[in-house]
Amino acid sequence: MSSFSSKVKGEICRYQDITREEALAELSAIMKVSGTLAFSGRQISFKITTENPGAARLIFSLLKEHFDIHSKLMVKKGNALKKNNIYMIVMTEEMGVKDLLYETGIFKEVDSVMSLSYGIEPEMVNEDEKARAYIRGAFLGGGSISNPEKTYHLEFVTHSEEYAKDLSKLINRFSLNSKVIQRKNSFIVYIKEGEQIVDLLNILGAHTCLLELENIRIMKEMRNNVNRLVNCETANLSKTVNAAVRQVESIKLIQNQIGLQRLPQNLREIAELRLNYPDESLKELGEMLDPPVGKSGINHRLRKIEKIAEELRENKSF
Repeated sequence: MSSFSSKVKGEICRYQDITREEALAELSAIMKVSGTLAFSGRQISFKITTENPGAARLIFSLLKEHFDIHSKLMVKKGNALKKNNIYMIVMTEEMGVKDLLYETGIFKEVDSVMSLSYGIEPEMVNEDEKARAYIRGAFLGGGSISNPEKTYHLEFVTHSEEYAKDLSKLINRFSLNSKVIQRKNSFIVYIKEGEQIVDLLNILGAHTCLLELENIRIMKEMRNNVNRLVNCETANLSKTVNAAVRQVESIKLIQNQIGLQRLPQNLREIAELRLNYPDESLKELGEMLDPPVGKSGINHRLRKIEKIAEELRENKSF
């Protein structure tokens, strides 16, 4: 996970002061995205796994504060490949996990048959604040964001197509344009535009990270504009230089083959000036004449000279 991801998660973990309904929406999202259900005998337990210590603390305190569940927090040391520690929040039936599973909409009962629900329960997100809390939970559970210096990419990793589509719809309720793709066994909800990622960070409430991203976007935009201007200037400059080189070559050809005195006076004047001042612009050449001639007039004369040189070249090749 990039450090920018950790920053965003760290910032949104500070949202502790929320209503029970918002806490329920946030927990429901975290549990659906990064939770595992286990049955041992007839007992149910539920485990939430995260690499983010702030997220682990937040989940632990939301469970305790709003649902009176005193979960067990375990830390597993990261191995050589995965340097980060892994935090596990475990809830058992004695702690009251069954009621929580119904309340978060993970379990539902139809005709007294218990089943798992993979989508997002509409009443869980029927108000904007609850919807924001839900998206915050989904990001804490399975979200990541690339380093904006390199590329703009924010994504949520989920394990069910139905859930990914529901989450994408929920995000797009805020005038965003997230899309869903499948990657191996996961379904990814992603956003790739800088401006949209800024809007999503606003929904998450990660305002410090949002400002950082905006600064990076402005700097990138300025760099691109400067590069565009430089490239444009360079292209114009090389066009001018190439034209001047071509003109000098044509004039020398005429000089060697027939002599410049054979040219009409207006052409001979400009031909001699161009030979003497190969680096001057057309405007500057025109100002040296008496009376001065405009840029397009000079261009017209030089074109005529090039045409004469062209004809001489063709005659020579006969």
